[in-house]
Amino acid sequence: MHLTSPSRRDFISQGVRLTAAGSLLAAGMNAAASSPSSAAAPISTPPPRVDHYQLLNVRLEEGFERDGNDIIATRTALYDITVKDGKFAAIEAAGKARNADIPQWDAHGSLLLPRTRDMHIHLDKTFYSGPWQAPRPRQGKTIMDMIAREQVLIPQLLPTSQARAEALIGLLHSKGTTEARSHCNIDPVSGLKSLEHLKRALANHPEFPCEIVAFPQHGLLHSKVDGLMREAMQMGVQYVGGLDPTNVDGAMQASLDVMFQIALDFDRGVDIHLHETAPSGVAAIQYMVDTIAKNPPLKGRVTLSHGFALATLEGKTLDKMIAGMAEQQMSVASTIPIGKLTMPLPQLQAAGITVMTGTDSVIDHWSPFGTGSMLEKANLYAQLYRGSDEFGLSRALHIATGGILPLSNQGERQWPKVQDDASMMLVEASCSAEAVARISLVRATFHSGMPVFSV
Repeated sequence: MHLTSPSRRDFISQGVRLTAAGSLLAAGMNAAASSPSSAAAPISTPPPRVDHYQLLNVRLEEGFERDGNDIIATRTALYDITVKDGKFAAIEAAGKARNADIPQWDAHGSLLLPRTRDMHIHLDKTFYSGPWQAPRPRQGKTIMDMIAREQVLIPQLLPTSQARAEALIGLLHSKGTTEARSHCNIDPVSGLKSLEHLKRALANHPEFPCEIVAFPQHGLLHSKVDGLMREAMQMGVQYVGGLDPTNVDGAMQASLDVMFQIALDFDRGVDIHLHETAPSGVAAIQYMVDTIAKNPPLKGRVTLSHGFALATLEGKTLDKMIAGMAEQQMSVASTIPIGKLTMPLPQLQAAGITVMTGTDSVIDHWSPFGTGSMLEKANLYAQLYRGSDEFGLSRALHIATGGILPLSNQGERQWPKVQDDASMMLVEASCSAEAVARISLVRATFHSGMPVFSV
């Protein structure tokens, strides 16, 4: 059967705006990629950029294979998937219902997985796509030293911040991510410029929906940015941010009160960076729980980013704190750190608290180690909490996808279904467990059916 899809020249002539990373990778689309024996053949042409098409020979998970009570493998099969108006319109066994009247694209057995989400990143200040820079030595430096460093650095980054944000969006697309939550500096040295540049970058990429957190990186009280934060709310920012109210602002209750008051005044959510592990960090979380309880409009709208103080608690003290957070429907955004303290993420989830993950830094003056891959975050989650078996690896994928998994715990296919949003990625793997364990190559990424990256 002759399969049709736009040629590379036709694809470009349609005026498709590829992201920066996608453009670089598109130049090498015809090169064969190294792959494990279970991987699909290289994909040589981009998918059609139309609102009605078929993906042929897509690998979907069908169930678990067992040896007694042990899950030892994942059963898959090939399907042809019809996408129309951004949704899955039909899912049929490969070769059974092909429609040559619409564009078709052969996925060559690549595994279909849900798109990933990066729910804690700083798109506005990055070294990515610029010359190599390693962060300066951190030993002996305090958070206030880092703030002083940033006061010098931010003006240097502003001229290229929009272009670098767009390049970073391209990198995230190449890793399977189609949506994000980005913190954006609101500080005295940049004013609202970082926000203006970020909003322009996002406007150029409507295929990358992104919530923005107004982030007082230099301290809400310390840098006297209450007024600027309020202006940011008027510019359509979705979340009020905050930062270490004791270590930076030196006044825990006053700092948190100002943050929450802005959220209440503008009917917005809250997403606060809390790195403090001393008793002050525990006290800050408890104060947040108490404040939400007294202000019902905040319930279900507060995210604790990092929250390292939770890793210092155990036993009944931890249980009580988690119960309070769950009652107020708080969420947690974690980079899944590996270090001296292990975050109690499974305990939070068991209590009904939504746990999200994100890149934080790809490369900037804080860290050079980020890859932008949420599959990598799922891999870290598996190493810390789920183990190395087929079932545990497959379950770890949820942290990257916002809870969406191809198979239920019982092994029944629950994604994709007809009329689900067709935001997805094709990966070079035989099953989701392999994708998590091996951090498999992403072959293509789609937002609501539209390809935003392919290789």
